[in-house]
Amino acid sequence: MLLHNDGMTRLPTFFISHGGGPWPWMDGMVEGPYAGLAAALRRMPGDAGGSPRAILMVSAHWEEPQFTVQAHPRPPMIYDYFGFPAHTYSVRYPAPGDPGLADRVAGLLRAAGMPVGLDAQRGFDHGVFSPMAVAYPKADMPTVQLSLRTGLDPQVHVDLGRVLAPLRDDGVLIVGSGLSYHNLRAFGPAGAQASASFDGWLRATTALSPAERTAAIVAWDRAPAARQAHPREEHLLPLMVALGAAEDESAELVYHEQRFMGGITVSSYRFGPPAAA
Repeated sequence: MLLHNDGMTRLPTFFISHGGGPWPWMDGMVEGPYAGLAAALRRMPGDAGGSPRAILMVSAHWEEPQFTVQAHPRPPMIYDYFGFPAHTYSVRYPAPGDPGLADRVAGLLRAAGMPVGLDAQRGFDHGVFSPMAVAYPKADMPTVQLSLRTGLDPQVHVDLGRVLAPLRDDGVLIVGSGLSYHNLRAFGPAGAQASASFDGWLRATTALSPAERTAAIVAWDRAPAARQAHPREEHLLPLMVALGAAEDESAELVYHEQRFMGGITVSSYRFGPPAAA
């Protein structure tokens, strides 16, 4: 059961670039190409400040016609990647679910007039288990996944974040899990220019005043190299949710790399200050 605020300071929200596939379980990745991202994810619990009671993750890898909340008490694994080593199709991240939190999320959405469903069968996809295996390696943090909504409307996902904001006062860490650049046909050196252009716009935009920032983010496809960086925007929409849940608060760059996976520029953000200890 989700407990309510007993004096806990409000938690920030995060948008993380989660990397590709099952990278934490692949030889040499954590110490090599993913060293910067791994270090940033290890810092995330400290960057959050107060210890969360649970994590609500909006992953780029789950879309439904209506927002849908994972309600499985012990979520299984979804190996939603192809062409990786055989052992990566048996890895486990055994974090518990939290049906009480799932009910709370669904109740908030219903109260806001947003159609919502519960899915008691859904497991963790790699947008959840790969970054969380690094950030919370003990896998003891109750974790609930929330889908995107098909149609991928930016304003709808900002609105979703606004609805979820009260959870921050209940000890729930809201994490949007995507990638600030996601064009699988132009990774490495082929994506260097577009990713740098879009990332520069994103950094400048997150530094704007709250109203200006929200308006610019919703109109993200007008940004430099927008559709080169995101031919399809599902990996950017988790940022909209994290922003919406901390709309009036400052953004802090918590991870930035210019040569990720051979040449692309990627970033992660925290919205709101760390919770007081």
